Amino acid sequence: MPENVTILGNGAMAVVCSILLCQGGHRVTMWGAFEETIERLLQDREQPKLLPGVRIPDQVRLTANESECFDGCSMILNAIPTQYMRATWNRVRSFVPSGVPIVSVAKGIEVETLLRPTQVIADVMGHSIGRKNNELAVLSGPNIAAEIARYLPATAVVASENEEVARQVQSVMTTQWFRVYTNTDVIGVELAGATKNVIAIAAGILDGLGAGNNSKSALVTRGLVEITRLAIAMGARASTLQGLAGVGDLITTCVSPEGRNRRVGELIGKGKKLDEVLAGMESVAEGVPTTKAVRALARRFRVEMPITEEVYAVLFENKDVISALTDLMSRDPKSETTN
Repeated sequence: MPENVTILGNGAMAVVCSILLCQGGHRVTMWGAFEETIERLLQDREQPKLLPGVRIPDQVRLTANESECFDGCSMILNAIPTQYMRATWNRVRSFVPSGVPIVSVAKGIEVETLLRPTQVIADVMGHSIGRKNNELAVLSGPNIAAEIARYLPATAVVASENEEVARQVQSVMTTQWFRVYTNTDVIGVELAGATKNVIAIAAGILDGLGAGNNSKSALVTRGLVEITRLAIAMGARASTLQGLAGVGDLITTCVSPEGRNRRVGELIGKGKKLDEVLAGMESVAEGVPTTKAVRALARRFRVEMPITEEVYAVLFENKDVISALTDLMSRDPKSETTN
């Protein structure tokens, strides 16, 4: 049965999701916060700076009016970057229909509160994450938007405490080239999607330094160890971090030349300052603010995360990248299997 899906956001992932949904025969409304942006999209049907050459399907209704974007809505997809979610959901909350599934594709941690995206939505909307019949879900995985937009095969995982909601989202989002698996570990899937961006910045720094593939392989492997450490401490399942949302997304983000966070790291590794790098970007690099949040979570849960600590020091304390790499390599020797 076709759904009537409202997408909040008009960035690259929102466009890709609109394509997937239209391929599945669903009705789609895309809402954007800025009227001038929506007017341009109505004329061009394209985000040339984010996804050049990718057309928003003609049947997608575009609007900046929050009072009408939920008309007939049977599912909501949140494609707002994490640090802007609270303001957006406060803006639209009085118009959101009750009882419809809400699916987040945002990857990050809110810096001020250290809440995950679904927790931010719950906080604003009054949902209880602990209820088994809640309607919140997260869709994540190794999903480079530009590749999906070119109809290249990809996979994802949808997690919800309500398995019926997870299966519903699975059915809605699956196409011939986009395969979706289900999970119930919302904590693990969301933490994996956030923390991998921190490791991706570190991977980019190695690329910028020309440190080689041996170092990047070690970084990805040890990065997975430390983000798994944090996820377990916060109540996630280790198996989730070994799946698509964990190691799958981590690998993609650390090696893809199209990854925003890896690109930030690469430019810093080549000697540019963070402010200069961010000023030249067309889209949000979630890993930068998320580094602050992940470091704070590691300290709150007393979890050792040396890579995250060094990325934080490079980004926000002006630590030299060579010094950061040297400090990582010269840490006290230990067993690989030490927790």
